[in-house]
Amino acid sequence: MRRVAILGSGGAGKSVLADAIAERTGLPVVHLDVLYWRPGWTQPSPEEFAAALDDAVAGDRWILDGNFLRDGEDPRFARADTVIVLDLPRTTCLWRVVKRRIQDAHRPRRDLPAGCRETVDLSFVRWVWRYPDRSLPRVLAQLEGLDEVDVRRLRSTQDVRSYIESL
Repeated sequence: MRRVAILGSGGAGKSVLADAIAERTGLPVVHLDVLYWRPGWTQPSPEEFAAALDDAVAGDRWILDGNFLRDGEDPRFARADTVIVLDLPRTTCLWRVVKRRIQDAHRPRRDLPAGCRETVDLSFVRWVWRYPDRSLPRVLAQLEGLDEVDVRRLRSTQDVRSYIESL
């Protein structure tokens, strides 16, 4: 395990899993939210983000935590040896989003860039709720046919715990 991509809905536990894998393997974590968002939740140009993602995956060792799929061939999947898809129930994800917002209300998250305070607005809640129906099929389609890549689809908190313990 040298290059790991972790994808899933908001609240699925991508950053927590990335940190747990990093603790066991020594791999550096790259939070894609930090690469993508600019202060005030401003989006970069597609070219800017593509360059940042290309730079991140060019490294020999990494854990990429986040979504932001490219249409066509995504460079992280061409380089990853492990891909983990967190497919937890939407109610679990929404509960975690609300809980995280309450618990972390006064401290910035290190997996978000400076100038981007987490909010729980209707569009984010909709994205989390719709992730299994809209985003997950697109993720799974991009993963079909990956050769020599350990693809894991973890569907519960227990699946995640068992995976971490297996490392």
